[in-house]
Amino acid sequence: MKHLLSIEKLSAVEIERILADAAVMKRERGHHAFQPLKGQTWALIFSKSSTRTRVSFEVGVSELGGRPMFLSAGDIQMGRGEPIKDTARVMGRMVHGAVFRTFAQADVEEFAAYAKIPTINALTDEEHPCQILADLQTIHEKLGSAAGKVVTFIGDGACNVASSWIFAAAKLGFELRIAAPKKFQPDAKLLKRAGGKVICTDDLKAATGDADVLYTDVWVSMGKEAESADRLAALNGFQINQSVVKLAKKNALVMHCLPAYRGKEIDEKTFEANAATIFDQAENRLHVQKAVLRWVVS
Repeated sequence: MKHLLSIEKLSAVEIERILADAAVMKRERGHHAFQPLKGQTWALIFSKSSTRTRVSFEVGVSELGGRPMFLSAGDIQMGRGEPIKDTARVMGRMVHGAVFRTFAQADVEEFAAYAKIPTINALTDEEHPCQILADLQTIHEKLGSAAGKVVTFIGDGACNVASSWIFAAAKLGFELRIAAPKKFQPDAKLLKRAGGKVICTDDLKAATGDADVLYTDVWVSMGKEAESADRLAALNGFQINQSVVKLAKKNALVMHCLPAYRGKEIDEKTFEANAATIFDQAENRLHVQKAVLRWVVS
């Protein structure tokens, strides 16, 4: 049985297969002869709010022939303290697969172990694998491949998105630079575990020079709202703007996983100048999600 729990646990071959299938899903949308989820019900269990992840999975399950069933934490007993393993064992007897968006990575892994149905990590505090797969699809479409490229992540380098980028860099052979204050750089143990070429620095100019991709995420992630003032103060100066873009390669991709807070991690002018790429990136969540769904049931 297959699960998508993290980029760390995927092989390079598996990532490339998912990306290849995503390209087919995008090209053949509306004309899928193969319906791998026909007759299946998939539970979307979300303890965190969502726009792109929820919509893409609901639409994706439907377009592959299945029935999505959305469950917020407040809809089920898990929100009142029922152990993950008990919820998982019930779900495993009633639905065919689960998409789980929550806080702790351990919760997704425990769910998969006890439910014994294909389980997909739709975001945890430690990783956001589906987002990075969609990002990689976007890079493949526009640059041919991520291999040999330089991706510069600017902002909170210790967040879940940055962590998934770290594992992807090691597996796919591109250089990842993380430009962040020392307090917001990834843990040394994680870097050692991942391997690959990952450079962490608080020198924004050095990290940006000759980059193929400039990437950012929100400075205040879900669950970090109490730290908002400190985060905004510390990350001020690690913004993607016109002066930063000029340091990268000509026609470098500017990417944002959304939602975007203009004037913070990216300025309005730069966001709008690169909106075509950013919203291609958002759309690719749907096509990658469908490829992931197909992969876990194959």
